[in-house]
Amino acid sequence: MKVQNLLVLTVALLMFPQLAQTLYSPALGDIGEAFAVGPERAGQTLSVYFLAFAFGVVVWGRLCDRWGRRSVMLAGLALYVAASVLALSVTTFNALLLAQALAAFGAAVGSVVTQTVLRDRFHGAQLAQVFSIMGIALAASPALGLFSGATLVQYFGYRGMLAGLLLAALTLWGWCLWALPETRPASVSTASLPETLGLMLRDAGIWRSVGLVAAFNIALFGYYSVGPFIFARLGLSAAQFGYSGVLLALGSGLGAWLNKRLLKRGMNGEQLVLTAAGLAALGGLLVVLLQDSWLFVWPMLLVVLAFGMAIPNVLGAALVRYPDRLGTAAAVFGLLYYLMIGAGLGLVAWAQNLGWSLLICGVAALCLAAPRVFRS
Repeated sequence: MKVQNLLVLTVALLMFPQLAQTLYSPALGDIGEAFAVGPERAGQTLSVYFLAFAFGVVVWGRLCDRWGRRSVMLAGLALYVAASVLALSVTTFNALLLAQALAAFGAAVGSVVTQTVLRDRFHGAQLAQVFSIMGIALAASPALGLFSGATLVQYFGYRGMLAGLLLAALTLWGWCLWALPETRPASVSTASLPETLGLMLRDAGIWRSVGLVAAFNIALFGYYSVGPFIFARLGLSAAQFGYSGVLLALGSGLGAWLNKRLLKRGMNGEQLVLTAAGLAALGGLLVVLLQDSWLFVWPMLLVVLAFGMAIPNVLGAALVRYPDRLGTAAAVFGLLYYLMIGAGLGLVAWAQNLGWSLLICGVAALCLAAPRVFRS
């Protein structure tokens, strides 16, 4: 398979989990009305998604070293299709949460196996450039999901959103069946999951990367979790919330562009992550000051710009010490940061205070990023 074609497919696969997460966001209000639950409970769907996603990352990451990348990708997408069909037929909120958990478990394959495929095929500076390209997709996909979800919910309610996700998963499954190559090396380490987990739990660099990935993701997805209810409180519609995704897409695209540009100009990844953390903290402070007005959307641009700058650099460098067990190491890494994201989003949904949530995430990212830069 040509490199360009592989990159197009992996971009789509890497975007899918985030699209699935953010398509839910504009539907939270409709879900709350349909199942007679409040904002805090409806917002828990995103927290459940990330927690189930974390365990999916472990299972699929481990299996892709044993069974191969292609077969595991097909299995995970098939599970997502089945879970989406279940979600369309449920009649209680708890059943919807169960379907959401199963879907998240399946969607995790798009994250961990895709990253493993890329690490199989690319190395060193080339891998950093590839993750910069992926950073554009990772940063833009939530905004695309937000806009698409709002449109589907406006015309078809939350079931329209679920049907859209089902169609997307079926399309990806067929595309992978036709085009995804097997990239697993001929010899793969048989290192056990407990052994790898033990090594990584003792690795301070892994915990730093976990904290950074979690901080930037909680900040980004905190908007998608709390945003619909802020818009409703300000008298704005779900459609208008969805349209804010267009604005955020501009910020995320700018962040990814700046990342590539500054890397070429000689800035290293550590410096870019520190810069992004400062932007995220500033954006959080401005949201605190403006969250009683629709103008709070503007400083969110700084948050999504920071995400686009930071995440490719963190992901690209996180597992350089584990080249002999990439699938298993990616599984453990993903488990740790998705558990942290899920717990963080649960707190955000409970607090229903976007500004302070963003500010705390930005300050945490600064504390994690600064020591490494000043030591180097």
